[in-house]
Amino acid sequence: MSGRARLALCAMAATLMASCALLPLVDPATWIIQAAFVLAVQTGVGAATRRVPLARLVTIGAQALVTLMLLTLLFAHEYAFAGLFPGPDAFRHFGDLFQAGGDDVGKYSIPAPLSDGIRLMVVGGVVVIGLAVDALAVTFRSAAPAGLPLLALYSVAAGLSDGAGWVWFVLAAAGYLMLLLAEGRDRLSQWGRVFGGGPQTGADPSGGAVAPFRTGRRIGAVALGIALVVPLALPALDGGLLGGTGTGVGSGTGGGGTISAVNPLVSLRDSLNVNEDREVMSYRTNSEQTQDLYLRIVSLDEFDGTAWKPAKRKVEDVPEPFPTAPGLGDGVRRTEIQTRISAADWYGQDWLPMPYPASQVGIGGKWRYEPIGRTLVGDHGQTTRGLEYTVRSLIVQPTADQLAEAPPAPAALRREFTEVPGSLPPVVRNTAEEITAGSSNDYERAVKLQDWFALEGGFTYDTEVQVGSGSQAIARFLKDKQGFCVHFSFAMASMARTLGIPARVAVGFTPGSPQSNGTMSVGLRDAHAWPELYFEGVGWTRFEPTPNRGTTPEYTRADTPGTTIPNPDTPSRGASTEPSAAPSSSESCSAAEKKLDPSCGGESPQAVIGTTNGGPPWFLILGLTLAGMAVLAVPLLPMLWRMRARSVRLGSHGRTEADAAAATLAAWQEVTDTAWDFGIAPEESRTPRKAAARIVRVGHLEADAADAVHRVADAVEQVLYAPQPRTTPGLADDVRVMSAGLRGSVGRGPRLRALLAPRSAVRVAWAVSEGWAGWKSRAAARWTAVVHRPSGQGSG
Repeated sequence: MSGRARLALCAMAATLMASCALLPLVDPATWIIQAAFVLAVQTGVGAATRRVPLARLVTIGAQALVTLMLLTLLFAHEYAFAGLFPGPDAFRHFGDLFQAGGDDVGKYSIPAPLSDGIRLMVVGGVVVIGLAVDALAVTFRSAAPAGLPLLALYSVAAGLSDGAGWVWFVLAAAGYLMLLLAEGRDRLSQWGRVFGGGPQTGADPSGGAVAPFRTGRRIGAVALGIALVVPLALPALDGGLLGGTGTGVGSGTGGGGTISAVNPLVSLRDSLNVNEDREVMSYRTNSEQTQDLYLRIVSLDEFDGTAWKPAKRKVEDVPEPFPTAPGLGDGVRRTEIQTRISAADWYGQDWLPMPYPASQVGIGGKWRYEPIGRTLVGDHGQTTRGLEYTVRSLIVQPTADQLAEAPPAPAALRREFTEVPGSLPPVVRNTAEEITAGSSNDYERAVKLQDWFALEGGFTYDTEVQVGSGSQAIARFLKDKQGFCVHFSFAMASMARTLGIPARVAVGFTPGSPQSNGTMSVGLRDAHAWPELYFEGVGWTRFEPTPNRGTTPEYTRADTPGTTIPNPDTPSRGASTEPSAAPSSSESCSAAEKKLDPSCGGESPQAVIGTTNGGPPWFLILGLTLAGMAVLAVPLLPMLWRMRARSVRLGSHGRTEADAAAATLAAWQEVTDTAWDFGIAPEESRTPRKAAARIVRVGHLEADAADAVHRVADAVEQVLYAPQPRTTPGLADDVRVMSAGLRGSVGRGPRLRALLAPRSAVRVAWAVSEGWAGWKSRAAARWTAVVHRPSGQGSG
C-alpha cells in the first residue's frame, strides 16, 4: 500500500473515531453505518482522482460531487433524476429535512430519535468533516491542520451532550495521533533518513529510521496524557475530562446511580402546536372516572432562577410494590385502580408515563426508580417505544377540610421545596401576597392562586408564546398575561414557594379522549404541565391554574370564598373551550383506521417525528452508487485516460542509460498525441525532424514552443541513431511548453475539445482491438493444435 493510500485510510478512520462522540446523542446509532459507507466511497474517489493525477481542487470537487450523489440517494432519491442526480426538488427537500432536523434537536432530550432530519444532519455533518480532513491531510498533505475539523466535530458532540465523556475524547485523540503518525511515516518514506552519520540508538539494523516513529509515538502519548491530566488540576473545569458528565442513569444496584435528566419541557409547546394530533399512547382502566387520571412523567423540583428542571437524585431498583406515597395519611379517602397502557412505536420517552401516585408497575426492560419523584426512568437507552405495561395506582380524594387543617410539612422537605433563587423578581412575591391576603391557611392561599390564574386574573391561554428562561420570564408572564401550561404552572409553583408552601411542577399528559372501543387515547396535544403542592397528611396534591385545560380538582371546588370555577365533566382539548366528552373526528379514529384511511386524522409533517425506516437496503445503495459513478465516469474516460497517460509518460526521467531510450520515446509520444488532440494528426512516414516542423507550422507555435518541439525531436533522433543513447534532461518541461503553446494558439472550443474529447484517446480502442485480435489468434492456434493432435498422444 502506498503512503498516500495509507494516509487516506487513516484520515477516514480519524473522522469515524471522532464522530463516535455523537453516538450518545441519537438512538438508534445505525446512522454511523451510513456515514461510514459514504466516507469509504468518498475516500476511494479521492484516492482514484489523486492517482490520475488531477488538480487538487478538481479532486476535492469530484469527492464533493460523489458525496452529494450519495446523500441524494440516501435522503432524496424520490426527488432526484435516476435517484442519484439532485435537482431543484431534491435541494428543496434537503432544506425541509434540515429545518425539521433543527426543530427535532430543540424538541427532544438526549438521546433523540433518529428522524430523517436528524439523520441527515449527523450523516451530512460527518461526511463534510471527512471531506475537510481528507482534503487537508491527504490532498494538501498537511495533517496537522486537519485536527481543526476533527476538534469541531468532537466539540459539537461534547456541547450537545454536556460533555461527551473521556472515552470519546480518547478515541478522537487517538484518531488524530494516528493521522499525524501516518503523515510522518509517509514523509520519511519519501525523503529517507533525516539523521546522518553511522548507526544510532534506535535505528533499524536494516538501515531504516525508526527513531522518528518512536519519538512521534512518545510525543503523542505525552500530549494525550497532558490533555487528560491537566484539567483535573483546574477546579474551574469541574473535574476535567475524566469527570462524570451526569447524564443518563448510572448502573449498579440498590442505591447506586444517579439521574440528571434533560428538561422535558423543550418539546411540550411543539406538541401542543402540531397541525394534527397524533396518538402517543392508549390505555384501558377499571376506573369509571378518568377526569383526574393524569399520566405523570416527571416532576421538576429544582428552580435555579433560570428554569425548572429535575434535580439530580439517586435511583435504585424498581421496588415491588412501591413504598407508601410520601405524606399520605390513613384518614384520606383513596381508591386503588389498575391501568393497562400501550405506548406508540414512535414515542420514545426516557421517563415512564404513569398515574400518580403509582403503587406497583408491571413492565419489562431496564428501568430504575427515583423515590422522591416516584418516577421510573430508562437505564442505558431504555425508552417507552412500543411498550405495554400495567400500573396500579391510587385515586386520592381529600376533602377541603383535610387540606385546610394540614399540619406543617417536615422541616427538611420544606427547606428543599420552598427554596427560591435570590434573582427572582420581587413582583412575584408581592403579587402572591396581594392575591392571598386574608387567607388563614396554605390551602386557601393555594386555591386563591389557582382561581386568580384560571378565572380572575384576566389571563389568556396561548400556545404560541415562547417559553422563555431566566428570572425575568415569570415577571414578563405576570405582566403580559399570555401563555400556556408551562407559564401557568411555573408561575404558580414559584409564587407558592414564596408563600412558604412546598411546590414543584409535574409534566405529563391529561387523561385524553374516550374511544368507541372503551379505551382512552392520549395525543400530542394532551401534553401538559401542572403544579403540585405538598400538604402533610395528603401528600403532593395537583392544582390546575391553566385556563381551558384539564380538569379542576374536586377538592379545590369546595365552599371556598370567591371560588367560582366551573365543574367540567371531561378534560378539555387544546385551547378549545368546548367539552370533549364526544371525541372529535380525528380522535374517534383508532390507530389502525388512521393507517388505513389517511383522511381519518391524517398526520402533519410536523407531527411525524418518530424513527424512520433508515432508507433503502445497503446492497441497493451500493449497486445504485456504482451505477451512478459509472454513468458519470463514462463521458470522462477519454479525459482521464489522457491525464493518466501524460503523467506516466512525463514521469519517466531516464535516470540510467538503459531507460533513456524509453523515456525519450515516451516524451515524443506525448508530443505527437498532444498535437493530435489539437487537430494535427500524426503521420508515421515522417521523420521526427519533419514531424516537429509540421507541428510548428500547422500549430502556429511561437519561438519558445517551437524550440521545445525541436529539442524533443533531436533527442529522439539521438536515441534512434546514436550507438550509445544518453539521457537528455528537461524533456518533460519541453513537452509542457509545447502544450501551452498549442493551447494559446487556438480558441476556447478547440481547447475544450482537446481536454474533454481528446482525439488520441482512440489509441485505447486500437489497443483493445489489437488485444482482441491477438487473443483470437492464440485461441485459434491452441484449438488447431488440439484438433490435429495425433490420436496416440494422450494426456497422460
